[in-house]
Amino acid sequence: MGAIIHIDNVHKHFGRVHALQGVSLDVHKGEVVVIIGPSGSGKSTLLRCINHLEECDSGSIVVDGIPLDTAQNINAVRREIGIVFQSFNLFVHLTVMQNLTLAQRVVLKRARAQSEKIALELLTKVGIPDKARAYPIQLSGGQQQRVAIARALAMNPKIMLFDEPTSALDPEMIKEVLDVMLALASEGMTMVVVSHEMGFVRAAADRVILMDEGQIIEEATPEKLFTSPSHERTKLFLSKVLHL
Repeated sequence: MGAIIHIDNVHKHFGRVHALQGVSLDVHKGEVVVIIGPSGSGKSTLLRCINHLEECDSGSIVVDGIPLDTAQNINAVRREIGIVFQSFNLFVHLTVMQNLTLAQRVVLKRARAQSEKIALELLTKVGIPDKARAYPIQLSGGQQQRVAIARALAMNPKIMLFDEPTSALDPEMIKEVLDVMLALASEGMTMVVVSHEMGFVRAAADRVILMDEGQIIEEATPEKLFTSPSHERTKLFLSKVLHL
């Protein structure tokens, strides 16, 4: 079966910084791929290139058979991808319900009743149906991030991208967000996740990618990566994050 995301020899510069150095990666339908590595290793840049939030300098990215080479294709790909960032990016002047229905109605042209029904189902899925009429400022960080996930899911994405979705949260709120992501993974959602949460990596990832200095250093199952990494750079990184 072909890859739903095909990344081939992608390079990206920010001035003199060579952020991605010939990265190639395939992600298959229903697979959960988690990207780990030190800060500045190119993880978030790679994720943003998949959705064309960053334009790569060379190489190619094809999502669900659509190459990211024209404005029309980029828009088509973005309709298939949901993305959740570190910051929640909710509209603070809108209620949770309005946050979840706005794009449904404007982009997907759904009727108000249908979009509200879908929004409530998704709020139930992420465990906060009672917050539909609340404003973002009235929610905890974990609740806001769960709203952000529900908002992305409301657009019926084929792929979900998560860019360190728990890094801005207090420790006690991290689990409630990771539980939602674990449930999504168990349902077969294709996911590419940048995360420092090694417990989540162990529980959810089909494959783990270690990046450093703009390159993929190693890729393996969580079991193999954590118990018998083949690269010295991987061993060094894991010794720091796992406190070995």
